[in-house]
Amino acid sequence: QVQLVESGGGLVQAGGSLRLSCAASRSIFSDNIMGWFRQAPGKQRELVATITSGGSTNYADSVKGRFTISGDYAKNTVYLQMNSLKPEDTAVYYCNSRSGVVVSWGQGTQVTVSS
Repeated sequence: QVQLVESGGGLVQAGGSLRLSCAASRSIFSDNIMGWFRQAPGKQRELVATITSGGSTNYADSVKGRFTISGDYAKNTVYLQMNSLKPEDTAVYYCNSRSGVVVSWGQGTQVTVSS
């Protein structure tokens, strides 16, 4: 497994922006699919975005056009740029790494969007 540490969460007003970072303990892009998930209170954890080693990205419909996932191979870090934030984006955001059947999760970072 790989250790993942998220940062960058916080409190922001609706319409604002935040950038989340996920630092991995080792090289992750050669054989991993990296992703961001989120979990709001009382709801199931849901996929937000993923990125492959080849740079292909995938987004939940609810964040398309507002969020961008990217990776820095040299720093073993994945980012989630979140723009035009809405109150319904409020959740704990988790970084995820998947390599075959091996799945790793970070501890999560809280994002709160006020109206």
